[in-house]
Amino acid sequence: MSEDNIGVWGDPWWLVLVKVIVIFCIPLFFAIFCVWFERRILAFLQQRVGPNMAGPAGLLQPFSDGIKTIMKEDFAPNNVDKFVFTLAPMLTGLAAFTTWAVIPIGGRVSMGGHYTQLQLGDLPVAVLFILAVASIGTYGIVLAGWASTSRYSLLGGLRSAAQMISYEVSMGLAIVCVVLVSRTMSTVGIVNHQATTLTLFGWDSPFPAHNFVLLTPAFCIYVVAMLAEANRAPFDMPECESELVGGYSTDYSGFRFALFYLGEYMNMTTLSAICATLFLGGFNAPWPLNNTAIDGGWWGLLWFLLKVILFLFFFIWVRGTVPRYRYDQLMAIGWKTLLPLSIGWLVLLGIYQKARAMADPGTWLTDNATAIGLVLIYLAISALVLYCQRRPVDSMLKPAADTFNATYPLPIFKDNPAPAGKQRKEKLS
Repeated sequence: MSEDNIGVWGDPWWLVLVKVIVIFCIPLFFAIFCVWFERRILAFLQQRVGPNMAGPAGLLQPFSDGIKTIMKEDFAPNNVDKFVFTLAPMLTGLAAFTTWAVIPIGGRVSMGGHYTQLQLGDLPVAVLFILAVASIGTYGIVLAGWASTSRYSLLGGLRSAAQMISYEVSMGLAIVCVVLVSRTMSTVGIVNHQATTLTLFGWDSPFPAHNFVLLTPAFCIYVVAMLAEANRAPFDMPECESELVGGYSTDYSGFRFALFYLGEYMNMTTLSAICATLFLGGFNAPWPLNNTAIDGGWWGLLWFLLKVILFLFFFIWVRGTVPRYRYDQLMAIGWKTLLPLSIGWLVLLGIYQKARAMADPGTWLTDNATAIGLVLIYLAISALVLYCQRRPVDSMLKPAADTFNATYPLPIFKDNPAPAGKQRKEKLS
């Protein structure tokens, strides 16, 4: 193999075409896989059997559901903006597919005599590209609610806009922390930065310097925010069937509804891939397999896919165990909890990074043990502050100060102490 074949931009056209097809198929495959995977995991958590009739272990169930959905009548209600009504579900899937263009799914490998990175293309500002493209998915949900004729769809779209804005701010600040530590916005550069090992009290440990260890507060903030960004339980307010019928997708059916359905699962996969890239080392092997013969090359694709599946399991696990929040609780978590925590951690991390850059090499400020200690201190202080600010449950269970009205299930006027049912009977008589 010649040196001319080495380089990110030296890929021949057929290799670029292969990458495009693979990048297109991975989120689509994961969306189909998640339909089966979620049903099986939820059935296990709820002690049910789950899908087991269509194919072995129910593996053909997603395909049967897809065929059934596509064969259904695809209609649009009267007086809708048909162009926007059709464009909205396409935008949801477009954002998920486009984000994968800058996500590295593996290291440098040899394909057909050419060395190439298992990535469609790396940008110097790949992180900004991810944040910009991820916001397009919000437009799909908002436009779906606006173009429909149902008030429930409009309310679902408005809820989605408020929810996305609330949690994208905290998610962006968490990603800024990763950029600040890695000193690059290239996704490959961030993954390579996590391939180094931790230095603990002057000892070169074998543990990889993954960002979920050195940036635990930012990692926790991102994990909570990605649940809200994916509209998943306990933050599935844009849909919430018990309140808004089907939310923004109430008027959709057939193929257009299938695009929304698959778009949600592709969004889950995309957010999981971003989290695995920024915080879990991407395609690098986890400890204790790092820096071994199976760390690098085509093995990186396996480690990356396993990390994505791990986060998909987390999505499903949270849905099966955590009840849905009220809308006021959802907004309070986004603005009163995640945003102050993310800003506080970013400021503290910036001060530490500046002090570390000015310190002499080998001092305690350049030791990773100092960074881990800073994380533990911040987590302890944050837990204490949140504990002190919590609403005491005992005060909510105390009887009302007005003991007269507190004896009735509903408040009544003092000048007419008779219960409402008794008043109606007297009027009828």
